[in-house]
Amino acid sequence: MDVVKVLHMKGGSGQTSYALNSLLQQKVISMTKPITEEAITKLYCNTFPAKLAIADLGCSSGPNTLLVVTQLIMTVDKLRRKLSQESPEYVIFLNDLPGNDFNNIFRSLLPNFQQKLTTEIGAGTRPCFLSAVPGSFYGRLFPENSLHFVHSSYSLQWLSQVPEGLENNKGNIYMASSSPKNVMRAYYEQFQKDFGYFLKCRSEELVAGGRMVLTFLGRSSQDPSSKEGCYIWELLATALNDMVLEGIIEEEKLGSFNIPQYTPSPEELKTEVIKERSFTVDRLEVTRVHWDAYHGELSPFDAVMDGGYNVANCMRSVAEPLLVSHFGEEIIEEVFYRYRKILADRMSKEETQFVNVIISVVKA
Repeated sequence: MDVVKVLHMKGGSGQTSYALNSLLQQKVISMTKPITEEAITKLYCNTFPAKLAIADLGCSSGPNTLLVVTQLIMTVDKLRRKLSQESPEYVIFLNDLPGNDFNNIFRSLLPNFQQKLTTEIGAGTRPCFLSAVPGSFYGRLFPENSLHFVHSSYSLQWLSQVPEGLENNKGNIYMASSSPKNVMRAYYEQFQKDFGYFLKCRSEELVAGGRMVLTFLGRSSQDPSSKEGCYIWELLATALNDMVLEGIIEEEKLGSFNIPQYTPSPEELKTEVIKERSFTVDRLEVTRVHWDAYHGELSPFDAVMDGGYNVANCMRSVAEPLLVSHFGEEIIEEVFYRYRKILADRMSKEETQFVNVIISVVKA
């Protein structure tokens, strides 16, 4: 699997698109807002930059794409007015892999973003320059000492590649309670390599005193195969295995499919930051959110849908491009029909939550 080519959220605006199924990610961004605002406040009050460069890594395309950027600009504008400072120029970089639907951002989202800034901030604010930066954040993206603030939410759990040596992970598509120890080790080592290099690259691109707020889909448990990080994929594997038993999917095909993701614990993140030595940890927090983003809320669709439907669509908007690239388009409807039923059954019997790990760091 060439992750750079096939990993992207499902584009467009259809019923199973990421644009219509990203409320969960929006909730996580809202939960993280106090940490993000605290970080940008400390940055601004310590430096008062004439030009403020912000990068959002793994921005995707949909209603959340410009949400954090808007929050950051409005926070800084409120601060500079309170402190009687001139407005900085804002330089905003939106990054994701080349398969991201950047056209939708500039065609549909940018006009509303600019109108919102004009309406809510008003006179006295200097221009905001926004550009797209396609490419993997597991590598250099920007010139040295050019960024002040880096944000990323629900992106860094994705690895640069599927770990090597997973041939004996039979019946699984990710780490699971039945996975051999070498599989756990391979995933962890790939995470260490990727996150360590991410930190190195960002340390070169950030100015001294620059900050990052990074939110991971993670876990609080020390066990990498705990349900906190793996269960959602184990249930998808159940649907795929059932289709193997019925001859719909080849067993060999399933055996060669593994998800390029790692859900780290707070301790693992802190360890890598300390090891890399360019940053100090300012805050490290864990939050939780229900699998069903519409839990306790109205679904946007005409019919009243069950939680299994909502979660299956959320996961489909994320995983469909990976599945299509490996198994083909023809299995998609069937696998998510089965997945929906499995999810609904488990969610009716168990407490199902995603764990979010948020780390705020400062460049030394």
